[in-house]
Amino acid sequence: MLGFINAIEKINGTINSYVWGPPMLVLLVGTGIYYSFRTNFLQVRRFGFTMKETLMKIFEKPEASEEGDITPFQALSTALAATIGTGNIAGVATAIALGGPGAIFWMWVSAFFGMLTKFAEVVLAIQYREKNKEGSFVGGPMYYIEKGLGMKWLAVLFSIFGGIAAFGIGNMVQSNSVAAALETTFKIDPLITGIVLAVAAGLVILGGLKRIASVTERLVPIMAVFYIIGALVILLLNISGIPNAFALIFKHAFTPAAAGGGFAGATIMMAMRYGVARGVFSNEAGLGSAPIAHAAAKTDHPVRQGLWGIFEVFADTIVICTLTALTILSTGVWNSGVTGAALTTKAFSTGLPGTWGGIIVSIGILLFAFSTILSWAYYGEKCAEYLLGSNINKYYRILWLPAIVVGAIGGLELIWHLADTLNGLMAIPNLVGLVLLSGVVFKLTKEFFATKVK
Repeated sequence: MLGFINAIEKINGTINSYVWGPPMLVLLVGTGIYYSFRTNFLQVRRFGFTMKETLMKIFEKPEASEEGDITPFQALSTALAATIGTGNIAGVATAIALGGPGAIFWMWVSAFFGMLTKFAEVVLAIQYREKNKEGSFVGGPMYYIEKGLGMKWLAVLFSIFGGIAAFGIGNMVQSNSVAAALETTFKIDPLITGIVLAVAAGLVILGGLKRIASVTERLVPIMAVFYIIGALVILLLNISGIPNAFALIFKHAFTPAAAGGGFAGATIMMAMRYGVARGVFSNEAGLGSAPIAHAAAKTDHPVRQGLWGIFEVFADTIVICTLTALTILSTGVWNSGVTGAALTTKAFSTGLPGTWGGIIVSIGILLFAFSTILSWAYYGEKCAEYLLGSNINKYYRILWLPAIVVGAIGGLELIWHLADTLNGLMAIPNLVGLVLLSGVVFKLTKEFFATKVK
């Protein structure tokens, strides 16, 4: 049995190296570059308008005539709940630890173009959404691939990948991160953490999308502001280190970072690879997950909801990931040899007196991971629904909850690794849809700015 598991691990490791290798990263960023050029860099030209239609309308209620199940902000919150996760804390630190400070520059590059990739995903999700037999709106890559391209087999593949991958990236990995952080900081038994997380998640998930959206629209702003304030306090206390932090980022984006302290050194290619990979892992632009949530939004036009996709990537990567990176670099701990969440914890502990730094990171991981568990439960459920019908939803939710406990105690690591591979494989059908349906996105964008914007 052990030999079989080892063989599966080896095969999966080989596949994973290709799935998340340079070719896939080039495809993901390349799609964003393509959309950026074809829309004359909409994320720049219409940035002010995007902020006006998103950030400035967070508390605005949609018109009664607009179709959908949840408000645009609830859809954003559900999507952000999934993207603002451990990647913002551990992922950024890993990028710096393996790729050097220059990785952050390439993370910004991937986010800049990823804004248009996410925009296109959301536009297509609204354009091709439909109602299930319960009368709720459903959509996402599986629907625009089938209805827009007539390629049901490819839509089925996406749903299989997504339905299984959710248990890893959106469930067990998240609960394990929380359990590890709470055990280190507060000495809480991982089993207790897993049980409490499962019960809390169950109270939300079993209520369906509207309850998930209702919770995330309150939780996401609180957790984001909490983490942002903590990071800003550190940066204010270490303000003299900020210029050097930016200098390190831009210098090592184009020159190798030499070994020093506990840092093993990094080439320009390593900076590019880890920066882009961690950026995509954090904001999920091109993976096809977020449009599943946006498909249920109340809106009068696909492009108007698409603007929330631009804002989503901006908030996740340009704002929150950057703050994490600056705390690590300005406190001077980036080359300490520590990686992952431990590096971010070290930065916060160095930047703040006493134990406050570790407490902020631990609470941040708890809130970020819990919100991710809620949203990915919905993503996985919708993938399963596409394959087997809406009757499967209650069974998927029931399976979801014990997996949280299993992840917290560190069980089934093979499933985590397989899910990581499947998470990357989700991008392939989605990118096919984004490229082949690009004409639809361009047509709708032109129509929106010609008729809806005065």
